[in-house]
Amino acid sequence: MPEAQHRHLEFADPRLANLLFGAQGRNLRRLEELSGLRIHSRGTSLTLTGDALGQSLAGSLLMQFYALLQEGTPVDATDFEHAYRMLHQDAAVDLREIFRDVFVPPGSCRSIAPKTMNQRAYVAALRESPLVFGVGPAGTGKTYLAVSTALSLLLTKKVKRIVLSRPAVEAGERLGFLPGDLAQKVNPYLRPLYDALHDMLDMERVSEMVDSGVIDIAPLAFMRGRTLNDAFVILDEAQNTTPEQMKMFLTRLGFGSRMAVTGDITQIDLPVVGGAPRSGLVHALKVLEGVEGIRRVYFQKEDIIRHPLVGRIIEAYDAEKNIS
Repeated sequence: MPEAQHRHLEFADPRLANLLFGAQGRNLRRLEELSGLRIHSRGTSLTLTGDALGQSLAGSLLMQFYALLQEGTPVDATDFEHAYRMLHQDAAVDLREIFRDVFVPPGSCRSIAPKTMNQRAYVAALRESPLVFGVGPAGTGKTYLAVSTALSLLLTKKVKRIVLSRPAVEAGERLGFLPGDLAQKVNPYLRPLYDALHDMLDMERVSEMVDSGVIDIAPLAFMRGRTLNDAFVILDEAQNTTPEQMKMFLTRLGFGSRMAVTGDITQIDLPVVGGAPRSGLVHALKVLEGVEGIRRVYFQKEDIIRHPLVGRIIEAYDAEKNIS
């Protein structure tokens, strides 16, 4: 058996070292699980024991995260997981450049930053391109990052309003008759968009912006006939549009506006009539291939930033689908 290799790291600032290591060494324990190393801490020093590759990746992560802490950028155990995955894919990744890309919409309850390479590419596309397709599984930040980017541009006066829309398609359940006025009838379909807004701004401010029309949340059917200038327009759950609805939506793009179209092509809830459902998102991705000015970002299960169990659930369902 080859003798275990050791690497020693020293961090000068005890306060920052404690933040880096995490409460009761929580961050280090997570890094051990990811790398297969044994990590021993003593004061502000660490000893990494294990294979050379694991030491190299873990050492790079720790030193870059320490530099981030020196600059005032916080990190947590979840960040360790995403960062290690990125380094494992590309050891030359500059984690500092990625995690410093923090944007805080004025008045926001929290700061937001892309946590993976695909998320970073997505945010860059949302900032630069008039039309962006974000496609991938649940939990990858497609809608959340689009809403937060829209808020950031709105509150810095780069757009005048935000328009949020979803198709009113039931996800495998029959909701039946919904009481109340029109807003109350469509509210269940639009709730995920409200959830994203409320995570960034307090409920009172969101209500004020919705009441004044600065934020317009409406089902897709209400888009027909509109031309949206100087707006950031988001279509969520786009896999549940028909090709006709998608064409109608995309042609609403006005001067000074941007569009984000998000969806998961593995979760199509359209009714099946005479064969497979015709998804407007799938159709648009094919028809618009190569059209100038359109950006696409495809997310993978590695980009999931919800509870770690979400990724394992998706993997289990994918495995079952392959077996059957």
